[in-house]
Amino acid sequence: MFDKPETIDDLFEMQLKDLYISESQLIDALPLMAEKAKDGRLRAGFTRSLHETEMQLQRLETIGEALGLDLDGYICKAMKGLIAEGQETMSERATEEVMDTALIAAQRIEHYEISDYGTAAHYAKRFGYTEVAELLRQTLNEEQLTDTKLNGLAKNYLNQKAV
Repeated sequence: MFDKPETIDDLFEMQLKDLYISESQLIDALPLMAEKAKDGRLRAGFTRSLHETEMQLQRLETIGEALGLDLDGYICKAMKGLIAEGQETMSERATEEVMDTALIAAQRIEHYEISDYGTAAHYAKRFGYTEVAELLRQTLNEEQLTDTKLNGLAKNYLNQKAV
């Protein structure tokens, strides 16, 4: 693995490795988030997101195999930081409403993933990897939908309860 990309191919490979480890890290974090969620809709959303993330990881494995890339062995400092920041907000002394409002800030993770998947899909399309681009766009659409759902839950319900 290279420390610094020298070509657009390197950037694309780094992007895919970043996505792969990000999804892996998220699979580890989502069960705790679901456990901490007090609101049933939020808990169900995290559980649904866990299953979706597992499918997204499988898609990335398919992409890695198709391109002959080993996606393991990379550390995503950004996702690690986002997860750690989320865990810091899970105060045991918070009211249920404040806990759920803190957890809904998981949207930061969705925004990060939307950016990553959008970039990777663009690279794949540019390189002529049509099927890879389609798989990446499928996940991008799922991430955007999850963000919309979290945003609606926050704006229309959870934030008002916490005030």
